[in-house]
Amino acid sequence: MLRFGIISTAKIGRDNVVPAIQDAENCVVTAVASRDLARAREMADRFSVPHAFGSYEEMLASDLIDAVYIPLPTSQHIEWSIKAADAGKHVLCEKPLALKSGDIDDLIAARDRNRVVVTEAYMITYSPVWQKVRSLIDEGAIGSLRHVQGAFTYFNRDPANMRNVPELGGGGLPDIGVYPVMGTRFSTGKEPLWIQAITERDPDFGTDIYSSVKADFGDFELSFYISTQMANRQVMVFHGTEGYIEVKSPFNANRWGPEEIELADRSHTESRIFRFQDSRQYKRQVEAFARAVTNGKEEIVTLENSKLNQKVIDAIYRASEKDGWEAV
Repeated sequence: MLRFGIISTAKIGRDNVVPAIQDAENCVVTAVASRDLARAREMADRFSVPHAFGSYEEMLASDLIDAVYIPLPTSQHIEWSIKAADAGKHVLCEKPLALKSGDIDDLIAARDRNRVVVTEAYMITYSPVWQKVRSLIDEGAIGSLRHVQGAFTYFNRDPANMRNVPELGGGGLPDIGVYPVMGTRFSTGKEPLWIQAITERDPDFGTDIYSSVKADFGDFELSFYISTQMANRQVMVFHGTEGYIEVKSPFNANRWGPEEIELADRSHTESRIFRFQDSRQYKRQVEAFARAVTNGKEEIVTLENSKLNQKVIDAIYRASEKDGWEAV
């Protein structure tokens, strides 16, 4: 059993990842750390976790844990991932891992010198929904892929929420723009070459709140929009010469809607629905991470993969400042 320590009492950990670890077959939460010991103890008690620490450093120095899960604000991800690796702990860090692709180089070096497993928590890559999308594309179920279309939006104008605080790494692209990019790269095995984009910022917060993006992958295009101040929507469509694949609730399937894929033929006279009952993508994620620690062969999101994904986000920001195409 891989013993996890949780760095911070953040909502995504409480609501999604910690329950997934406790439900997993090969890992368990052994400790929770917070800068406030009372908060750490409260969360530990909630999940029947035996140990609580009043500082992250104290937990990293402990031999009670083998790995850490880091759901801190984005601006702190690289710093604490490196500290955890240097403490000899394996690292599962929330996305986005970094705010600049170049920042990931120092973490790659820390991973290598400490011989630990470090991965970014893209739960969708472990979901049978997305694995089915990838296999359908690979087997030519929609012919030649020509266009991918996506949307991911929600509404949040809470000034205290980290997503609206630039200093904490807030903004729509870091929070949700990474998903259409990773979903497309994961499903196709291809990388974008050029980017066009429009981005709008909130006049009060200064964070990016809307982006419309076009990415040239050579053989096909990806177009998507994201927003932190629009009505809730999630969709991804992979459109080919012989049909299309629509992912009904692609990212937050556990609370967004049915975990379904529709595969339609070219004339739209026939379609097949693939349903995935309770795919539990967070549980699959932590179990895959634990297996990677054990056998070193499990397919996980590598730091090199994370760097490629962040390069796309970097290019979107650059493209938003100019007319025309920007190289990735």
